[in-house]
Amino acid sequence: MGAAASAARSGFEKILTFDMGGTSTDVAAVQGEARAGGQAEVAGFPVAVPMLEIHTVGAGGGSLARFDAGGALRVGPESAGSDPGPICYGRGTKPTVTDADLLIGRLRANHFLGGDFTLDFERAHRLTVEWLKKQNSRLRPEQFSAGVVRVVNANMERALRVVSIERGYDPRDFALVAFGGAGGLHACELAEALAIPTVIIPARPGALSAFGILVSDVVRDYSRTLLCRFDVRVAKQKLESEFRKLETAARKEFRGEGWREVAEYERSLDLRYRGQGYELSIPLTKNVVAQFHEEHQRRYGYHHPGREIELVTLRLRARLRTPPLFTRPKSKVERTLKEAVAEPAPLELAQVYFNDKPVRTPVFKRADFVPGQILRGPAIVTEYSATTVIPRGKQFWIDTAENLVIKIS
Repeated sequence: MGAAASAARSGFEKILTFDMGGTSTDVAAVQGEARAGGQAEVAGFPVAVPMLEIHTVGAGGGSLARFDAGGALRVGPESAGSDPGPICYGRGTKPTVTDADLLIGRLRANHFLGGDFTLDFERAHRLTVEWLKKQNSRLRPEQFSAGVVRVVNANMERALRVVSIERGYDPRDFALVAFGGAGGLHACELAEALAIPTVIIPARPGALSAFGILVSDVVRDYSRTLLCRFDVRVAKQKLESEFRKLETAARKEFRGEGWREVAEYERSLDLRYRGQGYELSIPLTKNVVAQFHEEHQRRYGYHHPGREIELVTLRLRARLRTPPLFTRPKSKVERTLKEAVAEPAPLELAQVYFNDKPVRTPVFKRADFVPGQILRGPAIVTEYSATTVIPRGKQFWIDTAENLVIKIS
């Protein structure tokens, strides 16, 4: 919800969300607004209740690196967790993705958490060397760390393919919204791998979930199972009667909670071809049958225009809209600074590894950028809740919505 709201403020309606935290990565596809799907899986069991279609993999900053029995490098799903955590936090003893990002220069030891917490580079380097010797590996720490980043990126790329390509979406039509503490460290490489043209790092990326709560609407979902042959002409009156009952229930519950606003109602139908064991949730419109065939073609690669359709469940979403959050208008000074101010001075020039090669890279503080000012990578952008890595040649800027926008292609 927070990613969709932040991207909309920058003019992007179709997004892939990429939330990389300490133990896992969550991804989802959003078109306009986050919608719930009716088919999900929890611990291997199918769950047929509305829930946001979020796909999770065990890849985060604390994911542990290891060599398998065949000598191949693996990352996750095991994690160092918060205790003992990565080596560079001072207590861990096994290398993690966070340690790898530090050893190849992507994380800056003195600019972590806005400089409030100093990462222990020397400890991470020393214990990683010792760990590699125990594994009988001849890799240098930098080579090993670059390999860890490539492996964890591959894991997260597969997750993004699940919510995009496997569901019939072309990633080239989307922007990648990266957040969480580690999202910005890996977003540009993932976008390049999937030919996603734009990366967006929202304002305060480590707190985007809190922002999402603030902008979320008050929503209640209702459903009624009506297993029968679907015919638009015959079903119209019956459907209207059933939806009215659900709307009455929604109004009663909202009043019971003290809400006095008028709710908006969204109607949808779970439809399937007769004999199928899975359904598609389709918004109820005059062209609901045509939409069902089109969605079936997109999701599964085929459709049967002449085949009988079954109605399984009718669904009602009752929504109370949340008022837009106040956004501070730009002052005249800010509007003119775009032309007047030179590129901000970097905090330092660091050796950062890109494609296994060290590159002299400026490190900037995000707060020093002027909205609209266009810069070009390579660059490291630090802030309190996250760090963003921008490869060589990529243009980037802070827009009027305070989002960091990176042009990949």
